[in-house]
Amino acid sequence: MSAREQGDFKFVELGEEAVEQQSTKPGERLEEPVEAAGPAERGSDTQPEKPSDMNSLTNPHTVLVKREPIDKHKLKRFFVLRPGTIEQAIEDIQSTMDEKEDGSVQSVWLLAEVDHWNNEKERIVLLAENSLLICKYDFIMLSCEHIQRIPLNCIDRICHGEFTFPQKSLDKREGEGLRILWDRLREPTFLSRWNPFSGDFPFCTFTEHPVLEANEKFTKMCALDQFRDQLTQAAQRAHEKKPVPGKANGVLVLKQPILIETYVGLMSFIGNQNKLGYCLARGNMGF
Repeated sequence: MSAREQGDFKFVELGEEAVEQQSTKPGERLEEPVEAAGPAERGSDTQPEKPSDMNSLTNPHTVLVKREPIDKHKLKRFFVLRPGTIEQAIEDIQSTMDEKEDGSVQSVWLLAEVDHWNNEKERIVLLAENSLLICKYDFIMLSCEHIQRIPLNCIDRICHGEFTFPQKSLDKREGEGLRILWDRLREPTFLSRWNPFSGDFPFCTFTEHPVLEANEKFTKMCALDQFRDQLTQAAQRAHEKKPVPGKANGVLVLKQPILIETYVGLMSFIGNQNKLGYCLARGNMGF
């Protein structure tokens, strides 16, 4: 190798080492990609995503279109929504009323009764001048099966609030309820509490019916707050009109949790999930 070629080789070798030393400096190599590529990449990533996020938050029609078919399909299963069914039920119940004992009908409500084992049951509630009638009606056969009559002047407490359970209970229920009590001196017995079919309780508990949002008509019939207000006023008038001897006149309205003393709740879970307490179209069971 000649002297000129050796010089060129050393120059190339020194030049590559200088480039490597410059590229390994901590400041220059890290700063260049952050300043040049950082803002551009952030702008390209965030700008196309913002319009889609804003549309999903501000456009309510995208949510309603997905949920409406499911809700309508479920609501069609309730026989109470069939045309003329609720009117026929009210007419049948009114035919069994005693005008002298109950008085004239003030309002009609469609609610769900919650028993002491947390089972939901479909009920028509008639608020009359002197009585509160809780009716079990078969919307499939269009027949009244049972009526519980409660004198309004015997109601002494109306409690409303969220449902609660014992601390070690596995059962649960969301939402608010309404409990009507008419004999504060009588407590349920031990056998009554543990009997799922017992009706010997001095109170009844209600919650909203599932068809609350079916249409404007049923929204008014299933409004629990309006039912509470009208019941309170009617009970106050009944106490003033016909007071009960030896009993404090007036109704006490309390906002407090509504306790349901169940611990396992397996039977209520199966029944409430399948809406066994409602008149529903169950579908074909044959093969």
